Order: sequence, then structure tokens, then C-alpha cells
Amino acid sequence: MALMIQLLLIENQPLTRLGVRAVIEGQDHIELVGETDNAANGFSMFRDLNPDVTILGLRFPNSCSIDDLDNYFKERPKAKVIVLAEHAGDAEISKALKKGAAGYICKDISPGELIEAIRTVAVGRKYIPDDIARILSENLGQEELTPAESNVLRMIVGGMSNKEIAFALDVSENTVKTHVSNIFGKIGVSDRTSAAGVAIKRGLVRVDL
Repeated sequence: MALMIQLLLIENQPLTRLGVRAVIEGQDHIELVGETDNAANGFSMFRDLNPDVTILGLRFPNSCSIDDLDNYFKERPKAKVIVLAEHAGDAEISKALKKGAAGYICKDISPGELIEAIRTVAVGRKYIPDDIARILSENLGQEELTPAESNVLRMIVGGMSNKEIAFALDVSENTVKTHVSNIFGKIGVSDRTSAAGVAIKRGLVRVDL
């Protein structure tokens, strides 16, 4: 008999939780032992329940769960965490995997793929869907932005001019222009509108909607 997989679900969207729950309820070897829509409560449940697999939503009000992954693995170095996102941005995928996530899936995943992801991660393997693996490979080898460049790019996405960015960061406008030029070169664009679009698509900056 296959061992029961104990699953913890941490996700703030009710409809998504309902969908995951419905899929899990039809499985003989996966048990949903905990569920919450709150990131802080989720981490407490993770500590208390010691689940075999945790599905962790990417976005919560005023927070991104990728930033919390360090706490999960500090608590349990061998924890098996699957990040659940609205869409796949290669920067966020890479960051999650580097921090130790066992998988990265999107909310349009099919029921069969969701079960496969849980079972794959439960036995100690990584689960990266083909479409997400393709996104990662397309941007493989591209130079990463520095923290300063990431900050400037975030402000560009926010619609700020070079002069406004320079004032906000208390640096010269020439410094900002240098950062902007470096950003354009690294992400392969030639204007601010394109830079903003690429930044959002790839998850290079965080946009809380």
C-alpha cells in the first residue's frame, strides 16, 4: 500500500484553494492536513503539522512567499515546498528554486499535473512543468541585474522619470542614466515601455495588484 502524503495548502485566493481541495479529495493517497489563506498562519501550521509537501502561494497581501522560503528551510532543511503562482516569470522561478523550492507550478495547471507534482515532490524529486522549464531555458545565461538596477527598474515600471528616480535615490541623474542603459542592455530592450513590459512578464520586479 502506498504511503499517505500529508499536504499543507497556503494560498490566499479562495477559488484556488477550493480547486486544489476538490482535486485532493478524490485521491486515496493524499491527505489535506491543513489549509490557510494567511502567510503567517501558514508558517505556524507548517511548523506544527510537519507536512510531507507544502503548496505555498506566491502572492499574499503586502508580501511575496519567495522571501519567506529561507524561514521554511531554516525550520526544516529537507522541507518539500511547491510554489504556486499566477503565471511563470523566469526571475521568480529561478529565485524560488535557488532558495530550495522543490517545484514551481501555475494556477492553470491541470488536475492530473497537480497530482503528479505532489507525488513527484513527495518522493524527493523536483517538479518543473515543461512550459516552465522552457521559459527558464529561454533566458538561461542572461546577466542578472544588480540590486541597484533592480530598484531603478522597479521605479521605471512605476512610471518615474530619470530625474524623479535620481531624487528618490539621492543620486545624480547621470548615475540613473547609467543604470538605465545597463538595464536595457541586460534585458534586451531599447525603451522604457518595453523595459516595463519585460520586467513584469519575467517577474524581474514585484507588482502587487
